Amino acid sequence: MTYYGVMIEITGLTRRFGDFVAVHDLNVHVPKGVIFGFLGPNGSGKSTTVKMLTGILKPTAGDASIDGLSIRKSPLEIKRKIGVLPEDLALFDSLTIWEHLQMAGPIYGLSRNETESRAEQLLSYLDLWSDRHTYVEQSSFGMRKKCALAMALLHNPKVLFLDEPFEGIDPVASRSIKDLLIHMSGKGITIFLTSHILEVVERLVHSFALIVHGEIVCSQTVEETIESGRTLEDIYFQYVTRRPVEEFEWLG
Repeated sequence: MTYYGVMIEITGLTRRFGDFVAVHDLNVHVPKGVIFGFLGPNGSGKSTTVKMLTGILKPTAGDASIDGLSIRKSPLEIKRKIGVLPEDLALFDSLTIWEHLQMAGPIYGLSRNETESRAEQLLSYLDLWSDRHTYVEQSSFGMRKKCALAMALLHNPKVLFLDEPFEGIDPVASRSIKDLLIHMSGKGITIFLTSHILEVVERLVHSFALIVHGEIVCSQTVEETIESGRTLEDIYFQYVTRRPVEEFEWLG
């Protein structure tokens, strides 16, 4: 695969909450057109990092650039270039799926016709077209997640940030999203995603970083992982501890 320059450059990125250091001195670069996996256990700093990169949280120290723009100096310009599937989905219960996309288009300068055309394509592909007039409060978790993803894609972002895109959705939707991300990457769109589903990540991403207790403990390409004779799961559990299987004498 051919890469075309660095799209995301993270340098010394740090975030503190009082005395607690949630993210410490991150240094990561992600080339253009790459699907990048940002992995780690719950509470490791993944979502905090995504929130800093997308302008929701300000860094305590350090900086990052997206398409050459500093997240500190140019947050509004960056928001026009990126799409975000946030951890909490950020949807409105009292709006329908269709109304969400109609609302999102003009925010990014799309005409009504262009908004409706793109929305129809996205919702049809994500198998939401027949449910487009369903209110979010009446939608399943999977439907809400696909609605939020459609909103993130509507304006054709240069960089896409996805926080747990495969959690809580069925295998058909998961495969459709994977195929779409691969298609987007092939067109030069950079994708930065977090996920707990290691089997999906290993087959999808080009490179990854593993964050534990707010610090990067491993960063490499999937190709390097394969050449080492190990799996992503092997590497993950090298750094992430888990409880040993206990003997439950009362079972069986």
